Amino acid sequence: MHTELTDGTVTLLPLGPADFEAHYAGEDEEMVRWLSGDPSTPEGLRDYLDCCARWWRAGGPFHNFGIRVLPDLPLAGTLDVQTGLYYLRDGQANLAYGLYPPWRGRGLATRAVRLACGYAATIGCTEAVIRCEPENTRSAAVAARAGFTFLQRRSEPDGRVLDWHVLDLRA
Repeated sequence: MHTELTDGTVTLLPLGPADFEAHYAGEDEEMVRWLSGDPSTPEGLRDYLDCCARWWRAGGPFHNFGIRVLPDLPLAGTLDVQTGLYYLRDGQANLAYGLYPPWRGRGLATRAVRLACGYAATIGCTEAVIRCEPENTRSAAVAARAGFTFLQRRSEPDGRVLDWHVLDLRA
């Protein structure tokens, strides 16, 4: 499946094996802290990117995008549209995103989230959710700029406390 979403500045393209070098080079402590919890290993990253390609072929439940910037489309980060997770209601999509250090602070994550919300609506989602740790003020700011509303702070089954931000995709 080829899916390309763009607003003229940011383009989202499916993430896959060809993104190995750029992602491995771009991942830093901040991305590890907020997204994965552990630094990527070459083997683990290859497996993950192969899995991303399989999910695209299967139509989900995860839709992993590379955030790219026009005109040359370098990989600037990643954004996942995740459905079918145990903590989501039917019709909800969880959005998880991160930018590599040189691309932060330019409004690119907000643009990417807006594009992903449009995509989530096309696959039948009625609400987008951004869950972030209370200390992750950058992620909360992206959610606010993209029109999300703070819903709640809650303890997750894994012991983490996360702030939930939501956006009605039917509006």
